Amino acid sequence: MTSDSARSQRRGARIGLILGVLAGTALTVIGVRFLVWPEAASRFFGIGSRPEGAALHSVVGIRDLWLGLLAVAFAMLRDFRALGLWLGLGSLVCFADAAVVIGAAGKPAAIAFHVVSGVFCGVGAALCWRASRPPTPK
Repeated sequence: MTSDSARSQRRGARIGLILGVLAGTALTVIGVRFLVWPEAASRFFGIGSRPEGAALHSVVGIRDLWLGLLAVAFAMLRDFRALGLWLGLGSLVCFADAAVVIGAAGKPAAIAFHVVSGVFCGVGAALCWRASRPPTPK
């Protein structure tokens, strides 16, 4: 017979897997977009049009690619402790990005995107951290 704690942990693990794959895939897509369509990615991010040269966009794109793939890997390996840490730190980055966009007089939709992403990552971090703990015996 399965305890409620074990069922709750399995449910948390499933949710963590889904959240990790979604977050990682989204970040990977953002990275590809910065590499392929830098102007559109910059506008969507909320920092305006492309500065001279493509170096900044390439750096952002490559960063997002590896970070996104890392999240997907943690989720697929069911390493929810690592994924929880990734999401928790990612939440801080999302809120910092929102502050940068606010400072650049970004559009409300871009600011909202970063804030919602930060909340998503924060909730995902809590769920993953919970899923990483062993079930408590009754």
